[in-house]
Formats: sequence, C-alpha cells, structure tokens
Amino acid sequence: AAGGYISDAVRALDYLTDLKARHGIELAAINSSWTGGGHSQSLADAIDRAGDADILVVAAAGTDGSDVDVDPVYPGAYACTTRADGAPRGWDCVISVAGLRRDGTLASDSNWGHTTVDLAAPGTEIVSTHPGDDGYASYSGTSMAAPHGAGAVALCASTAPGLSARRMRELVLDSTEPTPSLAGRTRTGGRLDIGSLLERCAPKPPPTPRPVLVDE
Repeated sequence: AAGGYISDAVRALDYLTDLKARHGIELAAINSSWTGGGHSQSLADAIDRAGDADILVVAAAGTDGSDVDVDPVYPGAYACTTRADGAPRGWDCVISVAGLRRDGTLASDSNWGHTTVDLAAPGTEIVSTHPGDDGYASYSGTSMAAPHGAGAVALCASTAPGLSARRMRELVLDSTEPTPSLAGRTRTGGRLDIGSLLERCAPKPPPTPRPVLVDE
C-alpha cells in the first residue's frame, strides 16, 4: 500500500518469468498495474527476460493526464524490443493500456501517447477484489484498465494453446474497436474488444456439411 522499490519490481518479474522458464507454468501475461520512478535499466532488462520467456507485460499507462510520448511513464513506456542478450527481438512484449470512462471515452486523468500507449480499456468505477471492505471495492485509473488487457491475453491463450506471445499481442491490437477519443492518442486508436479478439484467437470451425439425400 505504501509503494515499493524498483528492485522489488525486478524480483517480482523475474519470479514470474522463472515460473514459466524453469517450472513450465503456462503464464501468458504479467499484469503491471503500477507506475513510478524514472527509466531503470535493471527493470528494462527484467521485462526483456519476460519477453524472452514468451510472456507479455501488460502495463498501466498512468494517471497524470499527460502525453507519455513526451514525458515517459514507466513501466508502460519501456520498449521490450531487445532480447536479454542484446539481440533485436523483432517485436515488443509490452502492451500499455489507457483508461476509459463508462461512456467509452478516454478518462481525463488517463495518460495517452500515439506511439507509447497501445490501446484503452475500462478504467472508471471498476469493482474488484480488495482487502477489507467485505472483499470488494470500486476504483478508477489505468491500474484498473490494465488487468482487462492482461485478462484478455489470458482468455486468448486459454482458447488457443501454443499461440506465441508475439501473435497474441498482434491479435489484441488488431481486434481493437476504433474509438474517436483515442484517435491519435493511442497506437491503435481503439479500445479493447474481447469478443472480436476471441474470434481471432480461436476461429470457429466451418460447419460440417449436411449429407445430401438423392432419390434413386
């Protein structure tokens, strides 16, 4: 509740990466509903290691109401395009998520960025599990929007086992719903559309042809 240190975030990411890399846990995405601190090479390297393990890092864009292309906010502004050994990855393992109001427009306190923020998801008055308060509470912010993105990746992975993180990222971004308030403010200009995403992750097989009866 009082925050933490970048070193804690590095250990957390490496713990989850290790679960998949060494222990075979099928982990598709890491939700990162937090922001804070400037650029950290150690954290960037930890995110790269997650990408090397074929894991997507879904990050909150932040709630400063600002353009993060100009003033980066981390971890959403990291570009996971380099492998831990320094070689080019060829794709970005980070998905940065802005927050939407109930009416589907960009929340006034949500950060945005045409090249840094990928898409938006619901982030206002979201009811979620919470210590105390009878187990539930309502909050607003991109920290509530990012879990929608991570959950969407998990759903995609559950319907299409073996799908690579790179392909899942492409499907999440390609299936967004164009949204006027996001035009020019996110990479896709759209909001998360889980229904469209699932249709792309696991397309329905064509119907089985019915037998044709022929009179003799």
